[in-house]
Amino acid sequence: MFDRIMKRDGRIVDFDEGKITDAIFKAAKAVGGEDRELAMELTLKVLKLLKQKFNGDIFTVEDVQDAVEKVLIEEGHAKTAKAYILYRDKRTRIRDAKSELMDAVEEILRETSRENANISNSPSAKMLQIASAASKTYYLSRLIPEEFSSAHIRGDIHIHDLDFYGKTLTCVQIPLGELLRNGFNNGHGYIRPPKRPSSATALAAIILQSSQNDMHGGQSFPYFDRDMAPFVADATEDETYQAMEALIYNLNSMHSRAGAQVPFSSINLGCDTSEAGRKVTRNLLLAYERGLGRGENPIFPNIIFRLKKGVNFDKGDPNYDLFQLAIRVASKRMNPTFSFMDSSFNSPYGDQASYMGCRTRVQSNLVGPEIAEKRGNLSFTSINLPRLAIKAKGNIDKFYQGLDKMIDLAVRQLYQRYRVQANLRVKDMPFLMGQNLYLDSENLGPEDTIEPAIKHGTLSVGFIGLAETLTSLIGEHHGQSDEAQKLGLEIVKHMRQRVDEAAESYQLNYSLLATPAEGLSGRFVAIDREEYGVIPGVTDKEYYTNSFHIPVSFPISMYDKVAKEGPYHKYTTAGHISYVEMEAPPVHNPEAVESIIRHMAACDMGYAGINFPIDFCMGCNHLGVINEDNCPMCGSSAIKRVRRITGYLSVDENFNDAKRAELRDRVVHV
Repeated sequence: MFDRIMKRDGRIVDFDEGKITDAIFKAAKAVGGEDRELAMELTLKVLKLLKQKFNGDIFTVEDVQDAVEKVLIEEGHAKTAKAYILYRDKRTRIRDAKSELMDAVEEILRETSRENANISNSPSAKMLQIASAASKTYYLSRLIPEEFSSAHIRGDIHIHDLDFYGKTLTCVQIPLGELLRNGFNNGHGYIRPPKRPSSATALAAIILQSSQNDMHGGQSFPYFDRDMAPFVADATEDETYQAMEALIYNLNSMHSRAGAQVPFSSINLGCDTSEAGRKVTRNLLLAYERGLGRGENPIFPNIIFRLKKGVNFDKGDPNYDLFQLAIRVASKRMNPTFSFMDSSFNSPYGDQASYMGCRTRVQSNLVGPEIAEKRGNLSFTSINLPRLAIKAKGNIDKFYQGLDKMIDLAVRQLYQRYRVQANLRVKDMPFLMGQNLYLDSENLGPEDTIEPAIKHGTLSVGFIGLAETLTSLIGEHHGQSDEAQKLGLEIVKHMRQRVDEAAESYQLNYSLLATPAEGLSGRFVAIDREEYGVIPGVTDKEYYTNSFHIPVSFPISMYDKVAKEGPYHKYTTAGHISYVEMEAPPVHNPEAVESIIRHMAACDMGYAGINFPIDFCMGCNHLGVINEDNCPMCGSSAIKRVRRITGYLSVDENFNDAKRAELRDRVVHV
């Protein structure tokens, strides 16, 4: 009856009526039907309808599918019609996903994605990003249940690190001391324990690199001073310094993630009072203070200086001098940041609480020892808080109803991802699991699944945009009024309670995260602006405010900002960070920096830092704040501008558009 048909891409091809019969038969089988003759009879009716409608003209695949649906419904085959419609919709989503993937690949080939500010624009980086785009498309269209994938696509939630959804975990606190004492195998043979500081720090870099290749998030040493101390005990200050300098060089030059990114490394230290431990801390800080070869600011590692009364916090404490050195280095380099062991939620663990990456914290454990070492975050998913507020239209009860539903959805999605991760085998992560970097992995063989180990990890529900949420609900954010602050704390406390309930129900370590919203900050607001229009104070910027932070453009003093944000830390024990903005490096005012840090401690913060511009001229090595396009010393336009982004350092040219807008809006806290 027909010879030709137009494909979706415009090509004219031979018409095959058998494909109509096959599609109807498959739909019928899906609802219990097995009659192929009936499928052939219905095909004839479809052909008759097409002849009446097009009278010999060329029709499209979509026209045929519309005709099939119409015939099935009119002939009384409602169940078959529904199955056919669902199948058609699924195929459409897969086709759309493929088309979107090709568009993404085309864009990546022009310019590397800026979802992560520490990925370069190299050929390897482009290949990594193409693989990432393909992986995301696969998981959303094939593996993740539609309820969750649709919520992500709509912008109700954001599934972080979607490209690694079913392949690995986020981060880990590495047992450095154990690996250095016993040696390890990272793929081609056994590496024996080191004897000198230079060998120990070289192996530390290799360990971070090897672990990074098994995971997608941060790699951290929770007790670097303690673990490295045995290898510097008999070394001179100079030998120890050279070893620490080499470690910093390595961590800023090893592009180990598919040749595109250096390991996302963190080092916790400051509380080892032994002479060897003090030597480690002192020389690492001094090497970081000096910078890279021409004085450039190091990007990694994130150095996290632990503060604890009786150890280093007050005059007379054995490591008080190291605290003073940490202040001096932070005043020049923005690192170290500071973690507070005496906060209400860290103090139960003595001086053991550790942070990593841009804010992640892992400590409590429902199913094992409450330690940081050999544990990490498995995955996290963030809720679009401002959208819930926009939909509530000022009705607080309606907001909470929507919030509860969204928390429940995020919890169930994280559990589905956990089940996928739990079925991975030890051999899928040969260094992480095979070399026993994770708790309870030592008794597992290569073919064993990793659930006995990863049950100790955390599943985190995150959030961004508390400020925009409050503005939408009551017209003010928490920096503007006590009423908004009270409501903000109630909302975050409520989220924490619901997440704790999920942990008890599933007997897994669910926790609440103050999300590090880098790529996400612009994604949520763009979707919401298109859906709900421009709402002053809510969708009128290129980004939503990070987690519970006061908006970066809001004029507020350092002390008030810290006092406002401090109470949120105790609820977000999966990770948090706060910081204050300064106009320039406070190298000549360490007393002010110490005063701010002490105020952070008094306000019950867990993790915090200070921000300021760091500009470096690649022409003459001038270091300072360069507000012009050209260096004031030599006139060069090659200026490297280092800023903190969602908790770690990067070069501002690598920021995505949303984060560039946020950087532009930041005001100094005085």
